[in-house]
Formats: sequence, structure tokens, C-alpha cells
Amino acid sequence: MRCPVCASVDDKVVDSRASDDGSAIRRRRECLTCGRRFTTFERLEEVPLTVIKRSGDRELFDREKVIAGVRAATKNRPVGEDAYEALAAAVEESLRLDGPEVRSEQVGVSVLERLRELDQVAYVRFVSVYKEFDDPADFERVVGLLTKQTEPKHR
Repeated sequence: MRCPVCASVDDKVVDSRASDDGSAIRRRRECLTCGRRFTTFERLEEVPLTVIKRSGDRELFDREKVIAGVRAATKNRPVGEDAYEALAAAVEESLRLDGPEVRSEQVGVSVLERLRELDQVAYVRFVSVYKEFDDPADFERVVGLLTKQTEPKHR
């Protein structure tokens, strides 16, 4: 770290503590050349999460899009407002583990996994739009999978 007074790069850390609810570290430093003290902050730089669409276009992950889709699927269902934000946060967290770029299909599957646990009727609504159902047999198949005791196999 360069001293703001004399521009020397020789310093020592005098004090370190968490700041901003733990999202940053505040360090108090002392320049070994001029003896002046100064403060620095270290923050984690989040890499943006990019979604690769089916068309090949890329766009930044938007948590509000996930919430809007889940809200539409849960319309008139007993789902609280906190559940939307929690589901979207869980989806984003799981996608970040896959890297800085994810396919839109991964986003959809991640939403489906969590929506299945949240509300099964909303799950059927969401999967019918997501997988573009055009036949009543598609609904029968999904409902049949929901009523099975075991988890469905992932493709």
C-alpha cells in the first residue's frame, strides 16, 4: 500500500477490524518512512454472473427476473413475500458455484428445484411454461413425478 503523504510502499498494519456488517475489512496502517497513519478498506470484488441465453446472447443475471417468474407461478398461492427473495438468493448462490457464466437452462432448473420444495402447484405452473407444455399428457407426467415417493432422475 502506498503512503498518501510520502508515497512510500513500506508500511505496517497497526489494527484490523471488520466493517460494513462484515463485508469489508478496515485496516489502520503506519508508514515506516514518515510515521504517518492512514486507513484502508478491503472489499470482496464480486464477479458479475452472466447468463448465456438460448439464442447465444449474454446478459447479467437479474434476481428480479427470477422473482417475477416465481411470483407469476405462485399467484393466488399461500406463499409469503420473504419466500421470493430467499428463493432468488438461493438460486443465485447455487449458480455462482458453477462459475461466472451459466446457461439459461441452469437458471431454470435451479428455480424448478427450489420451487418444487416451496409449492407443488406453483412448480407445475412454472414447469408448464418453462418446458412449453402443449399436451395434457405433459401435465399428467409431471404430476405423476410429484406424487412418486422418490426424487425424479435429473437428465
